[in-house]
Amino acid sequence: MKIRNRLNPSNPCFSFEFFPPKTDAGTANLLQTLEDLAPLEPGFVSVTYGAGGSTRDRTVDLVTRIKRDTGIEAMAHLTCLGHTREELRELLRRLKEAKIDNVLVLRGDVPQGASPDTLANTDFRHATDLVRFIREEDFDFSLGGACYPEGHVETRSRDEDLLHLKAKVDAGLDFVITQLFFDNAFYFDFVERARRVGINVPIVPGIMPITNHEQIQRFTRMCGATIPMRLALQLEQLKDQPEALVQLGVAHATVQCMELLSRGVPGIHFYTLNKSPATRMIVSALRART
Repeated sequence: MKIRNRLNPSNPCFSFEFFPPKTDAGTANLLQTLEDLAPLEPGFVSVTYGAGGSTRDRTVDLVTRIKRDTGIEAMAHLTCLGHTREELRELLRRLKEAKIDNVLVLRGDVPQGASPDTLANTDFRHATDLVRFIREEDFDFSLGGACYPEGHVETRSRDEDLLHLKAKVDAGLDFVITQLFFDNAFYFDFVERARRVGINVPIVPGIMPITNHEQIQRFTRMCGATIPMRLALQLEQLKDQPEALVQLGVAHATVQCMELLSRGVPGIHFYTLNKSPATRMIVSALRART
């Protein structure tokens, strides 16, 4: 099933992101999480890919196993920084042989210890290069990409970032998924600006339920997302009350999702961190209101 055919504002789907566990016990826990989420009828799930291909084999194995054993559509993340053309060609062949239909195309984080010379000599420096490569090689994947409502941390301006996204879409993306955000105004403004420059593919909002104070502080520093002042103050007050903090995070994400759905988003993608309770509560509440 091509994800591009599943994104429909009249029947939006919910999807979930996971990362490959490092141990067999972690994999067992993840499969249990998937089982817990299955009754919510996810449109698809995605599996991340570590910097420089550090989780390459685990990512491919996990998406293959998810699709084969659970019947849930699985999308593999694929990064290009530090990879050669032949390495990526082989990875794409493996995904095709495993009957994976969807790939999320990313540049990827710079591997730790990589020198500027190493990065300068790589075949792929940007996600756009990988999109073009996949289309030129004639792989029939539905391709997704990442976008940043508040701007990518490495770009000089949001307008510049939007032009980079336009180049990725023009190279062959079918849809994009946003970085996490906590204020819907960023998403709606981003969509409006994207449409003005001719980006017409579905733009799926990415939502991360807040379940841990230190964790969300770390994530927002890394990706440049903004926590609204009122929410930030509430989180600070509850940082030593974990259950109350989770309830606040779930409530905030649920309100976000309700507004997004009311204004016609094609789907909502949840960053789960391999845990299901918060996401289950949110999606169950949303399903109850439809």
